Amino acid sequence: MMFREFGIAPGHKVLDPFVGSGTTLLACKEAGVNGVGVDVAPLAVFVTQVKISDYDLEKLRETARRLLAQPFEKPDLLDVSGFVKQFFLKPSLEDIIFFREKIREIRDPVVRNFFALALMNAAMKVSFAYKDGAVLKVVKKPVPPFRKFFRRVIKNMMRDLREAGFKPCELTVYLGDARKMDFLEDETFDAIITSPPYLNKIEYTRVYRIEYELFFGNIQIDPIRSYLGLNPKNAVDFFPELNLPEVAKAYFHDMRLSLGEMFRVLKPGGRVALVVAGGVFPDRVVESDVLVMKLAEDVGFEGERIIAVNKRVATTRRVIKIGEARESILIMRKPSA
Repeated sequence: MMFREFGIAPGHKVLDPFVGSGTTLLACKEAGVNGVGVDVAPLAVFVTQVKISDYDLEKLRETARRLLAQPFEKPDLLDVSGFVKQFFLKPSLEDIIFFREKIREIRDPVVRNFFALALMNAAMKVSFAYKDGAVLKVVKKPVPPFRKFFRRVIKNMMRDLREAGFKPCELTVYLGDARKMDFLEDETFDAIITSPPYLNKIEYTRVYRIEYELFFGNIQIDPIRSYLGLNPKNAVDFFPELNLPEVAKAYFHDMRLSLGEMFRVLKPGGRVALVVAGGVFPDRVVESDVLVMKLAEDVGFEGERIIAVNKRVATTRRVIKIGEARESILIMRKPSA
């Protein structure tokens, strides 16, 4: 929708500074538009890179045949923490570790990463993990035999590749912080389309602890630099008259930094679509869309409009209405030179 709204076409360049699962860059690939994604989370960068890579389908099929034909050898689970073990049946976890080691032997990094993502997706589907906001919970349920399910995941991923209408373009993903994108040059992008973390609905790094431990080894992430609003220390309060909660002050402080970077890297006349949602607190709903737009105008953007795409009633103690939480798209423009 935003590509049509902004008139984005081949020859243009789009930025998503909160790339997440890579939706914007996939849209770029479908449209044949050059794009750049940025994220502080190695998991997000990995998933996006796998999704936007170019593949030889026959090579994937041959690798899948060899991989799935491997006779099972019982792996050692001593290196798997007790925390992770609680989320899996032992036979499932043994299969996951077995295939993980076999996939690590694949020489072609593009093919290896494709199957690593398939394994990760299959592993989480047969786990007992339930992500409840910032908390991981064990929820027991019937799970299918892992090898059969893994085969199905691979088949579905290859089918999606076969049916995708991708067009030639240049796509790059950076591990970096949207608040300080000094690896990107000034006035480089024609448009920015992104969705930052929502206020007070931040998914902390620990909810992805299973994926990081099983598939990324000893990668350490500094949570202070990983999520908007997570560190309220030394935050500038841009809206003192509202007496906002500390986490909201930190969130808008970080959003102000990110918006400044977006303004810097966007070409004059370039446009931005930013998806935000209201923050629900025990005593109020913070209208993030209105406040983020004010911050954007403060850094130099011209606010065009706010489109409310979803609304829900916010309550406290489940019965007392405290307001309406909106999910909105903010449309803004950098003034022409």
